[in-house]
Amino acid sequence: MALAGCSSGFCVRPIGLKSAPRRTDNFSIHSSPPNEDAMYASRFASPPMSRHTHSAPMAQMYASVGVETGVAGASPHRLVTMLLDAYAEAIAQAIGALKNNQIEAKCRAISRAARIIDEGLKANLNLNSGPLAADLNDLYAYITLRLTHANLRNDVNALNECLALIQPIREAWASIAPQAAANT
Repeated sequence: MALAGCSSGFCVRPIGLKSAPRRTDNFSIHSSPPNEDAMYASRFASPPMSRHTHSAPMAQMYASVGVETGVAGASPHRLVTMLLDAYAEAIAQAIGALKNNQIEAKCRAISRAARIIDEGLKANLNLNSGPLAADLNDLYAYITLRLTHANLRNDVNALNECLALIQPIREAWASIAPQAAANT
């Protein structure tokens, strides 16, 4: 479980992932054309609109609206791309926060990365689709363990490893974007 609310380098409460797709009955990847990658068999829909307080900066509000709009109209392939990009961004934020000794920010960023892996990527795998999905499931479990280690030990090398493990998947996923677009 991803944790945040850090004190002394240890996190104690779960945090939310604002930009992750939520499972609903409104849309199914299986309703896509037969050539669509069936590895992610979950259903995606846009998340509920975020509630912003008056103290939230305008830039953050605009960014949030942009993410929500992007999720609402995104294809299943694009949703996975968004998750992979958000994961890389969260890891980069965690590394920066750790280097600046901002422990709470590090915890929030690592928690976000772990939730993207567990709730966004791993939870939506169709394990009946073949050995690639099973291998990804194992990889995601390992990454979650390494993220937990990085969080507890303030280990930048573990964070770099987690980023390096996802990078080939991210690149491969981006390379099939034209094919995925042609199939929709």
